[in-house]
Amino acid sequence: MNNGLDDVVATETVMSDVDGLAGKLIIRGHSLDDLAASARYEDLVGLLLDGFVDGLARGEELAADLGEARAWVFDNLVPACAGVGHLSVTEALRAALARLADGEDAATALRLVAAPAVLVPAILRLRQAKAPVAPDAGAGHAADMLRMLHGADPSPEEAAALDIYLVTVSDHGLNASTFAARVVASTHAGLASSVLAALSALKGPLHGGAPGPVLDMLDGIGSAGEAEAWLQAALDRGERLMGFGHRVYRVRDPRAEALKRPVQRLAATGHGQAGRLALAEAVEAAATRILARRKPDRPLQINVEFYTALLLEALGFPRESFTGVFATGRVTGWIGHAREQSLYGRLIRPQSRYVGPIPDRAA
Repeated sequence: MNNGLDDVVATETVMSDVDGLAGKLIIRGHSLDDLAASARYEDLVGLLLDGFVDGLARGEELAADLGEARAWVFDNLVPACAGVGHLSVTEALRAALARLADGEDAATALRLVAAPAVLVPAILRLRQAKAPVAPDAGAGHAADMLRMLHGADPSPEEAAALDIYLVTVSDHGLNASTFAARVVASTHAGLASSVLAALSALKGPLHGGAPGPVLDMLDGIGSAGEAEAWLQAALDRGERLMGFGHRVYRVRDPRAEALKRPVQRLAATGHGQAGRLALAEAVEAAATRILARRKPDRPLQINVEFYTALLLEALGFPRESFTGVFATGRVTGWIGHAREQSLYGRLIRPQSRYVGPIPDRAA
């Protein structure tokens, strides 16, 4: 029995391969480096859902269909967000998504892909007593999300940075939220139910909640000169260094490097916080040295959350929205896995080992 199902192979998939020893990520036959360098998120939607969703268009037609899906979400789901101001961003997103009917067709799939990109900015603006901004169906998916958040067109550098982020986090093996989506899909419940299950799993702080605390850590450290002492003290107190270590990777998380590059470009072009980046780089270097010395048998390098925090902060997303922005990228992966499971998998029904008391007479 493997507690947490470590090293248990539960399915075969064409979606993605995570090589934790080599630090490589392959998404539907393409390396992460290649995808992050060239793919728009619209292109990745076509790649991840290819062969799984009937009637799905390709290329620019798919981009247009996704734009129309954003408009549909704004007209049909955003009005329901007005009454969920007491909820967290993730809980409000979940409540709005629950209004979608289950289905397996292209329209349902694209509405689910579009929903977080529209709903997260709308929820944030409503929480600030601002009117939601309607989408531009002809804009790029990432650029439109930023436009709906800020009420103005983003710079090309900002749109490109969010595009890279959404592509980078789009799929990553059989993580907790993806596995939840596949479990629900294995019952043939439908795509909306599968995505809701995945979002609920993502809400937990052990899966989708660490980028915000990375910024809290940087705030606490304050300056590069304080990094060494602050990190040493935190480890002495038994605290975890946020943004370091990963359940699968034994080397540097390849997604971290993919996201560091756009953060550097934002800082270099005046769209990011150069001082924040310098502090983060100093913290990364100091923490890597300290962890290698203190825990030589446990490879602990930065993970995807470290530079995610800086990128989303530079783009103007508040910390409480980071999980929702992550879902904006990951939702297509959830849908692809759900369809793969529904089409080719069996009902997921593992066994358990009973360790409780045994009555004298058992029925």
